[in-house]
Amino acid sequence: MTQDPHLAGLPGPVLHDEIVPARAPWLHHVAAGQTLRIVDLEGNQAVDFLIYAAADDAERYSAQDTVAAQGNLFLRTGTRLMSNEGRPLMTITASAVEYHDTIGGACSCESNTLRYGHHTKWQHACVENFLEANLTESRGKRDIVANINFFMNVPVEADGALGIVDGISAPGLTVDLKADQDVIVLVSNCPQINNPCNAFNPTPVRMIVAA
Repeated sequence: MTQDPHLAGLPGPVLHDEIVPARAPWLHHVAAGQTLRIVDLEGNQAVDFLIYAAADDAERYSAQDTVAAQGNLFLRTGTRLMSNEGRPLMTITASAVEYHDTIGGACSCESNTLRYGHHTKWQHACVENFLEANLTESRGKRDIVANINFFMNVPVEADGALGIVDGISAPGLTVDLKADQDVIVLVSNCPQINNPCNAFNPTPVRMIVAA
């Protein structure tokens, strides 16, 4: 039997394995000590990502605390993803790409209109995915904070301007995150078609949780 290459190197047995369609949201509870693996199945797909502490509804991922703790804008293997309470929520334990973004934010209908023209107002966006998935946990718009963009390439230019350019991923590449406490993970498999973060063609990703 041929082993599934996407399962290689996981620390324990698989507890959950799901394909998230292009443009779709995903929410899952991950217990302390478990590993979440994100697989970019077709390459160059941005995965917008939020974390909430399962034990405290007010504690959630903080881009500011994460950047300050590591002294770097980009997320790499070994980065601890910090909460607004200054506690680690998850740690990036392995990454097949050099770095990930946490400053580019999530696309919305409003930002699409501003950046790409009023004709894009109708297009589905990551903020809508976050809102839809968060409803199952009784969270609303005020609970959406600055997010992580796995596999997304957002260089910072010399003048401080941010770019959104072709991703640095490829088919089958992965990132692994170990939960430092019981967490709720929220994903928008980015539907953006107006910039190269998804190669103008959103594709599915695979979410694997292992013990």
